Amino acid sequence: MIDRPDLFLRRLFDRAVEVADPMRSLKDFLPEKPKGRVIVIGAGKASARMAEAVEAAWGPCEGLVITRYGYARPCRGIEIVEAAHPVPDEAGLEATARMLELVDSAGEGDFVLALISGGASAILVQPVAGVSLAEKQSVNQALLASGAPIDRMNTVRKHLSRVKGGQLAAAAWPAELLALIISDVPGDDPAFIGSGPTVGDPSTPDDALAVIDRWKVAVPQSVRETLSRGSGVVQPEDPRLARTRNVIYAAPRQSLEAAAALAREAGCDVRLLGDALEGEAREVAAVQAKEALALQRGMKPGDAPILLLSGGELTVTRRGDGVGGPNGEFCLALALALDGAEGIYALACDTDGVDGAAEVAGAVIGPDVLKAAAERGRDPSLALERNDAHSFFAALGAQVVTGPTLTNVNDFRAILILR
Repeated sequence: MIDRPDLFLRRLFDRAVEVADPMRSLKDFLPEKPKGRVIVIGAGKASARMAEAVEAAWGPCEGLVITRYGYARPCRGIEIVEAAHPVPDEAGLEATARMLELVDSAGEGDFVLALISGGASAILVQPVAGVSLAEKQSVNQALLASGAPIDRMNTVRKHLSRVKGGQLAAAAWPAELLALIISDVPGDDPAFIGSGPTVGDPSTPDDALAVIDRWKVAVPQSVRETLSRGSGVVQPEDPRLARTRNVIYAAPRQSLEAAAALAREAGCDVRLLGDALEGEAREVAAVQAKEALALQRGMKPGDAPILLLSGGELTVTRRGDGVGGPNGEFCLALALALDGAEGIYALACDTDGVDGAAEVAGAVIGPDVLKAAAERGRDPSLALERNDAHSFFAALGAQVVTGPTLTNVNDFRAILILR
């Protein structure tokens, strides 16, 4: 018996986040601490927590890790620097320059451990010659508003960087490098996690220009001119990557399966819709609402509650001036499509605790959300039109706010269907 569907859905989300906590999972993938010089580097929203887990196993280490503001963790040897996300800043620029100097000092007998998680694309910043930080910031903002999938955005980022697309690993040559990675991208391709700083990439500057044109990304002319001259992205067969090994040790699938196991213990019939869903948040919501309603119509007396689980990374093409993110927009569009259907509840949150650029993980909805909105004078259709999901759910007290979760395995969506 599920007495409080909203609290039940929140427990499932908390379980998904818990499983991806580096302090629980990273140590099993660490080798014995090598003899000789060890350098620990890293970038991303989970990287400081990962560094904390490394030192819990290895003791104090030399190193430098860059994470998002508010995501630092106490380390005894590894320096933790905070920088801006999702739009890079001077702190990230300066720290990335020092990281490149640090790995460049590594020799053939040294060991470099790289800790990479989602968010590294913005946090790890060192623009190519001819592109300023201000121009890089404007490109990032335009990409985020374009609706382009994350892998396409990262193609552009790689070719405007001196550190992404395998360039960080190439800088560490001839040292041995092991990258431990938390996946936050659909398909778990390490080349697109944090724009693949330790992974070779076969894409070309022309591919980056094609993304800019396909999604109508407004970029300065200097960016087009720089891309026309080529880039330093490292090809997969480059010999400087011969001593690099990339290991994804935490991914969305593990978190979804952990939540599914908890739901089955509560008596739910769990349907996994996939851990790599992509597309416009409002369009995916319409599809899942239709599926939920159809399943509900087919339920018979005594049937177990049905739970639809999915992961991946949805996008929002910015049309309005509101405050929102893909998870909030998914919930808003889902509520409109369900139109107050009794017995259907949903939660959609980003496992890093940040949906879009807001310090909000996502939202939770039930059959009464539209009624509550009407009582408070909030128009859900207008909010959706303005991409203003977070303001809408804030007015209803339906936001999910976690603070820094210290991990990042992408979006978590759960729809609970009761007869």
